Amino acid sequence: MAMNNNPRILAIETSCDETAASVVEGGKNVISTIVASQMDIHRRFGGVVPEVASRHHVENMTAVVEEALVSAGMDYTDLDAIAVTSGPGLVGALLVGVNTAKALAYAHDLPLLPIHHIAGHIHAAELVADMEYPAMALVVSGGHTSLIYLPEEGAYETIGETRDDAVGEAYDKVARTLKLPYPGGPEIDRLASEGEVSIDFPRAWLENGSYDFSFSGLKSSVLNAVHNAGQRGDTVVPENVAASFQASVVDVLVERAQRAVSEYEVEQLIVTGGVAANRALREAMKRSFPSGGNVELIIPPLSLCTDNAAMIGAAANISWKKGERAGYDLNGEPGLALG
Repeated sequence: MAMNNNPRILAIETSCDETAASVVEGGKNVISTIVASQMDIHRRFGGVVPEVASRHHVENMTAVVEEALVSAGMDYTDLDAIAVTSGPGLVGALLVGVNTAKALAYAHDLPLLPIHHIAGHIHAAELVADMEYPAMALVVSGGHTSLIYLPEEGAYETIGETRDDAVGEAYDKVARTLKLPYPGGPEIDRLASEGEVSIDFPRAWLENGSYDFSFSGLKSSVLNAVHNAGQRGDTVVPENVAASFQASVVDVLVERAQRAVSEYEVEQLIVTGGVAANRALREAMKRSFPSGGNVELIIPPLSLCTDNAAMIGAAANISWKKGERAGYDLNGEPGLALG
């Protein structure tokens, strides 16, 4: 097959609890994108149950892929490759997507492209802007909090990551403390907008020069503050707890990003992942990296921050150009390292 510089790729994403498929052309043009969310199913459990997620991926997968192709007005003869998230993620969930992709690639004699989930989040930026290198990416989600340096296209160097809870996990745990429904991120964000920063929760700056993150102590501090107030019979104002917690999180994320961007002298800062949908974080980043400044800030729209397959299709374009292909022995790797 001759090398197509503008490939049409069917991308599949099932790393957690969204079953998603998308047709992306040339890594930038989203022809169709379909996401079947399981949020309502997992809400009653207070979080994602891996076995339940896997079962629903099996039920949804065929319909989601077919809808992506119908919406694109295409069939498999119009495609150049099949791409799939191979890790990291929930192993059972990954296996549904990987095995679907392998079957489709085999049945239709199409190349199979394995894509890293975090690379997908980063290259969601490609769908809204032209990426310039070197660049820095802050990936913040329920399972990941990482600072990643990109010296050139397709090269990734993780310079900082969480040592305990990812920021999204901290949001969910604080939300449970405040008896808010799952997922906690949007609920905390909503409450915080109505409250005041009245509690001085800790900021974990760690040792000098570190780009790592730690949110476990902050989470425990919030839990203790709420518990102790209850023991004393004091009134807990959830809006103020949410605003104070969120201020601590945003301060740390912004400080790390500012220092990394300065030290590595990058052209762009990409802020992405599910927590990048947070209004306070978006506003703080825009204040810190204003339009027309030395560093261009790229924050994808909300639909591209949460898990989706269009971002996998964007990252797959780079794998296509680099000639990366997987065999039919491809497996889901829950702990897959980036780069």
